[in-house]
Amino acid sequence: MCGRFALQAPPAELITRFALHECADLTARYNIPPGTEIGVIRQSPEGRRVLHRLKWGLVPNWAKDPAIGARLNNARGESVAEKPSFRDAFKRRRCLIPADGFYEWQALGRQKQPYFISLKSGQPMAMAGLWEAWKSPAGDILRTCCVITTGPNEIMQPIHDRMPVIIAAEDWAKWLAGPVEDIEPLVRPCAAEEMQAWPVDRRVSKTSEDDAELMRARSDANATIFRAPEGQPGLAGLVPD
Repeated sequence: MCGRFALQAPPAELITRFALHECADLTARYNIPPGTEIGVIRQSPEGRRVLHRLKWGLVPNWAKDPAIGARLNNARGESVAEKPSFRDAFKRRRCLIPADGFYEWQALGRQKQPYFISLKSGQPMAMAGLWEAWKSPAGDILRTCCVITTGPNEIMQPIHDRMPVIIAAEDWAKWLAGPVEDIEPLVRPCAAEEMQAWPVDRRVSKTSEDDAELMRARSDANATIFRAPEGQPGLAGLVPD
């Protein structure tokens, strides 16, 4: 699953990275939970990439109660094309969700150790997502989204059995506007050699915590599977502990 991520890249960097025509004003956030507004990249009717804020937790357009969104933060890639909650959006309303990295929790006996997972390049990643527009009985429009997940790659296997689908830059245009038969092969784990992971402070488990220190590596031999080199964590890749 994907239940928490970080995005500190400023709009100017996102505009360059994702070739955006329009970008909503975003502030740096280091512990982004479901149920909040997040930056989402979609293709406009004019064929341009735009980043707007949508609520994380998909509400299908047929839903009677928007509370269903609390249960639809993630869509499993293996069934996203068939599940009633996701299949229409998978055909017509795909999006990219930029993130500097995401958090996942590894079970260690009765405790869970959180990890921060990012690209070795240090650039923001593009998590695969879906979006919907739900209209209330009063006519108000609620725009929501979810993250598509898949099985783990070699980096993720020791940590968790799910991870977000990460779309490579060369496939962004295809993901946003291509036919289903072309994008289904993209629903797969990211290549492990492109990723890095390190253990972080357990404070990240509290959604009230939100500061840059949450992304930094912690030194704990009992919890560490991979550690970042000395200095800025993760910028030079992974080192087995």
